[in-house]
Amino acid sequence: MPSQLARFTDRCVDLSQDAVIGEPAPAVEKGDGGYADWVIVSIHCLREYLNQPYRRLLDILYEMPAIAAKLGLSVDQLPDFTTVCTRKQDLRMRIWRVLLRLSVSLHELGDVQAIDATGFKRHQASRHYVLRVGYNFDDIKTTALVDCDTSVILDIHCSMKQPHDTQVGRQVLTRNRTRLSTIAADKSYDWDALRHELRDAGIRPVIKHREFYALNKAHNARHNETVYHRRSIAEVIFFALKHRFGETLRARTWFGQFRELVLKTAVRNIEQAVKL
Repeated sequence: MPSQLARFTDRCVDLSQDAVIGEPAPAVEKGDGGYADWVIVSIHCLREYLNQPYRRLLDILYEMPAIAAKLGLSVDQLPDFTTVCTRKQDLRMRIWRVLLRLSVSLHELGDVQAIDATGFKRHQASRHYVLRVGYNFDDIKTTALVDCDTSVILDIHCSMKQPHDTQVGRQVLTRNRTRLSTIAADKSYDWDALRHELRDAGIRPVIKHREFYALNKAHNARHNETVYHRRSIAEVIFFALKHRFGETLRARTWFGQFRELVLKTAVRNIEQAVKL
């Protein structure tokens, strides 16, 4: 039976090839062709899975010809770590988001989904860079939409600012309507317009009201507490994600940090699938 690492690599290669635009190119071409995008994406998935720096990862792959072969490469054809770093910045966010969406397709989703937000610490950048890009906060606000039955992360939203949860929630839930059945969220997502939109789309919102009036308390009393408290699974998944990959992002640029978060969630979904 193949090892878990071999199964993970097979999944990564398949999903990475599906995530790139058009027909997957050969793994490596001489001249200006270089390494195919799907090879670079797969290597970054392996780096997150093995939790190794770029240099050490390539050393490990050099001693694992069977894994390198799954990437369509011999150990002598493995890219330099500088190539892997540079190409990650060149790949558009679309590829990483498609990879996340495809990783969700490895699981059969349940009937209840939850949405919540947390913060991931950024790698300490120079003061000059902080002032130039206008960082206002130490953490990246990260909102995740999760499936409560499978613990799969369906979608993720990142922001350098502090947008209100209702606005982020509306954006995330709108682009995932076809996957939702019942959505559980805390009072920070209390917005009647959002509830109406979800109901119109055939989705049951279990979102507590902020209790300003007696009517708000009456609405909350009607909620199914068992379903509502399943939103805590999102907090559990955040804890597991930080425990698995760390709560500090390595990338220094804001767009690199967004890509890193999307990649981590996709890798976790694939890892959960190959464990089953």
